[in-house]
Amino acid sequence: MTENNNQLAFDLDGQGRPCKGVIAFAGDELVVSENGREVRRVSLAGGKELVQRTAVGCGWLELSLKDPADAEKALPDSENIFLCRFTMSAVEEAAEFCKVVNYYLETGHAGEMRVDTVRTCPKCGRTMVQGIDVCLFCVDKSYVFRRAFKLMKPFLPAVLFSTVLMIVANVFYMLMPVLNRMMTDQYLAPAPDAKPMFAPVKGILILSLLLILVRAIGEVLYIASNRISIRAGTKFSDYLRRMVYDKVQQLSLASVSKKTSGDLMKRITSDTNQIRQFLIDQGRYALDMAVMFAVILVILLLTNWKLTLMVFVPVPAVLFVMNRYWTRIRARYEKQWRRESRANSILHDIIRGIRVVKTFGNEEREIQKYSKASKDLAKVCVDNERFWAKTFPVLGFFMGIGEFFVLIFGGRMVILGEMTLGELVQFTLFLEYIYQPLRWIASLPRWLANAMTSLVKIYEVLDEKVEIADAENPRPLENVTGRITFENVSFGYKSYEPVLKHIDLDIAPGEMIGLVGHSGAGKSTLINLIMRLYDPNSGRILVDGTDLKDVTQKDLHDSIGVVFQETFLFAGSLYDNIAYAKEDATREEVIAAAKAANAHEFIMRLPDGYNTQIGENGHNLSGGERQRLAIARAILKNPKILILDEATSSLDPETEEKIQEALSRLVKNRTTIAIAHRLATLRHANRLIVLEKGEVAEIGSHNELMEKKGIYYRLVMAQRQTAKLRDEVAAGVTSAAGK
Repeated sequence: MTENNNQLAFDLDGQGRPCKGVIAFAGDELVVSENGREVRRVSLAGGKELVQRTAVGCGWLELSLKDPADAEKALPDSENIFLCRFTMSAVEEAAEFCKVVNYYLETGHAGEMRVDTVRTCPKCGRTMVQGIDVCLFCVDKSYVFRRAFKLMKPFLPAVLFSTVLMIVANVFYMLMPVLNRMMTDQYLAPAPDAKPMFAPVKGILILSLLLILVRAIGEVLYIASNRISIRAGTKFSDYLRRMVYDKVQQLSLASVSKKTSGDLMKRITSDTNQIRQFLIDQGRYALDMAVMFAVILVILLLTNWKLTLMVFVPVPAVLFVMNRYWTRIRARYEKQWRRESRANSILHDIIRGIRVVKTFGNEEREIQKYSKASKDLAKVCVDNERFWAKTFPVLGFFMGIGEFFVLIFGGRMVILGEMTLGELVQFTLFLEYIYQPLRWIASLPRWLANAMTSLVKIYEVLDEKVEIADAENPRPLENVTGRITFENVSFGYKSYEPVLKHIDLDIAPGEMIGLVGHSGAGKSTLINLIMRLYDPNSGRILVDGTDLKDVTQKDLHDSIGVVFQETFLFAGSLYDNIAYAKEDATREEVIAAAKAANAHEFIMRLPDGYNTQIGENGHNLSGGERQRLAIARAILKNPKILILDEATSSLDPETEEKIQEALSRLVKNRTTIAIAHRLATLRHANRLIVLEKGEVAEIGSHNELMEKKGIYYRLVMAQRQTAKLRDEVAAGVTSAAGK
């Protein structure tokens, strides 16, 4: 129900009556409005906590004060200030709103409200499509299409030239009814005063040849028009795809995570193609039909204005019905888009996780899940097509009733001698040029609904704020030594729910740091900040004394190498996966990196060596082999800063020994920050940093922290106890098997 950040829409007034209300957190006060009128303004200066209360069917917000004597009592037996009331549909967003305000009351910093639940439009009350912040019913349609035409501006000359060729082709087609009239009036059913230009047989032959000629010229021009249009449309579609894809690459990890992979893929592929079809193909037909409609309308009015008016008798009623159906049509195609996006997301996840699916034997469950999503999509598509199959023919029938009037009254005029048979034939043939645009208008809502849905979703990506942007005048990051400094850094994925709090660290060049702490303490978040996948909410991070916000992301990432626990490999050859770290690497450099990572031996055992093709994410390789490829990739990059995120977890002792040997080569003369599940692997780190609830709790070497007998000591002892129990269980199993 939120309209924008740090604002909550509520739907009940103080007496529980329906209303349209908004409570906004602005500066150091809360402003409450009902039905567009401000009803109260409360300062947060003396506030202690914003409290959410819930009852049966509704909830409300109260502000508790540090000094209850200052409260303006708005509720019976309450020492809190009453603010607003809402139905249960706003409970989750109200909770987030409270967190934002309470974070401000605690720290003096205003966070940014984020709600990932299903929202409704504050203007019309309809449920908004997940993943976009615009209501498809309330959006400014004129703006949507004006902006679309600006996007296609580079391609307009080709589209206009194609349209001109189509119009000229139609001009030649228009000559055919004229030639038919001449043949009818002069040779087939000559009027009493007819004066044929040629002898009957010769005249019919000449007019027939002319009919063939104008038709042939029209077809040639039409083919040329289509070829130019297809070329322009393909380029426009490619331009849109690359524009959206480039923007996705610029977005932060947080922004991309809000949308599913299937959703993003659909926007880049299907939606851009839908826009191309509407703007290029349908736009071209619209211009052509508009011109031809105007020209033919003038010709028909000059031929017989009474018959012309009869053509348009049913049009107002049809347009009225279309306008009434417009809202239903948009809702139907919005629903179809959501079902299609859902089916694509499920399919994408199943294919990506096929190994997990098969491991757990859940093929049947996943088949049922996708089948349900596919059936839901098919049902919506069938309903939409059935609706359109019923509606369009009916509209087309009533749109064409005027043609029957023309035949009735036109035939009467021919019998009475008020017009010739040839003129009536010409008139009825020209009617197609009038009815074709009218029928196209009848199908326009369908095209509009699809195109507008796709355009809005494209704009959502293009307009998304780039949270991790390079500075306007970035400083070069040259001759990096690897010093990393945290200055009072705080961060939360929701700024009002901090994961890291007031982190102060100074990591010297070439130093190896081990990050230790319970799950959720903030270890992975800290390395994400170093890689600048996110920016701190407060404080700053420096590399060699330069704020990360003042250097380009390319310079930063060129200086950092990462080995993750979950190694991602691209479909392709082993050589390409190692060389991914350095585009201009020589074959000798790639092989040297593989040898340093202890990967060369297993690569050479493969039939095609370095040219061996691996499947998606290298599932035909073992975990240790994939990890060694990741280390080879990092060695080839030769970074000054190295990040190891659980790089040796879940490996057998022999494989771990090889990887530890490779890592020992990799960390030399590099600033290294390592997270390890097994604390014993961090024993040789220069310093260990223990995180607890987002704060630095302990710093020191392994021996220093063990002597201190604090958090680190307890973690080590707990692991030793777990390892002892595991060994005892394994020994028991072995003994039982021997007996």
